[in-house]
Amino acid sequence: MNNIESSHSQFKTKLLQLSKIIEDALVHYLDKWPIASPELRKAIEYSVKAGGKRIRPVFMLAVAKMYDKPYSLVLPYACALELIHTFSLVHDDLPCMDDDDLRRGLPTCHKVFGEAMAVLAGDAMLNLAFEIMIEDIELNEGNLSQLKAMKIIANASGGAGMISGQVLDLEAENKSIQYEDLEKIHLLKTGALLSAPIMAAAELCEIPEKDKKALESFAKNIGLTFQIMDDILDVVGEEKKIGKPVGSDAENSKSTFAKLIGIEESKKKVLALTDDSFEKLKSLNRNTWFMEELSSFLANREY
Repeated sequence: MNNIESSHSQFKTKLLQLSKIIEDALVHYLDKWPIASPELRKAIEYSVKAGGKRIRPVFMLAVAKMYDKPYSLVLPYACALELIHTFSLVHDDLPCMDDDDLRRGLPTCHKVFGEAMAVLAGDAMLNLAFEIMIEDIELNEGNLSQLKAMKIIANASGGAGMISGQVLDLEAENKSIQYEDLEKIHLLKTGALLSAPIMAAAELCEIPEKDKKALESFAKNIGLTFQIMDDILDVVGEEKKIGKPVGSDAENSKSTFAKLIGIEESKKKVLALTDDSFEKLKSLNRNTWFMEELSSFLANREY
């Protein structure tokens, strides 16, 4: 095995380890959370335990490791963010939004539990996310860095971030839009919840301001890279690998990078963003190996 293959193998092992930490913590929070309705609990657990790459919470753990902080410092916020992400997927799949039947290779929440339950399950997951963060803040007697982290996550998931991105995305259907408009949509819709874990972790770890600026640029690149790859995979990906139907963007008349600038230009954009991401990480003067591997994984993913 050469050095590159060895590095990739080590990365996959580490990614699985961090994902397992997230999975266990999510189960812990769900198990101890009081839910009056058994059916609501089933719908929530079905959605949360359906799998996924757990990229957003893994980024939080990776930042903590990079700055020699314990995972426990960021873990409640990492789980909260994954719950918010899952709520957004459940609502995004609804007939009134993207009307998808599959998510992560399984029937979507509303196909199993009905539309009303899917809406309520998403609402409940959003509330639980903030209950988890508030509980951690209470335990730390209102630590300012934790309050700042929660504010970053709230802004990213609300009207200043993801939800506005969803609205702009819906408004852009069946329309011709400019590249700048498309980038704005996806910096909000997808990028906000990918930037949030990185910047929230930066607050929790109380890193230097100059490092925060570099990480902010890195986080923006990651958000765009992830979305462009999503757009590419919706055209050329394999349904079994990506866990949802291929071609749904075209079917729903979505504005995408693949549609606007083409597959080849989209790939070039991903390469440029990844190169810039590496430069931003190098400026931190930390051990950024895992973050670099994670960036490369997102830029070359097949699912």
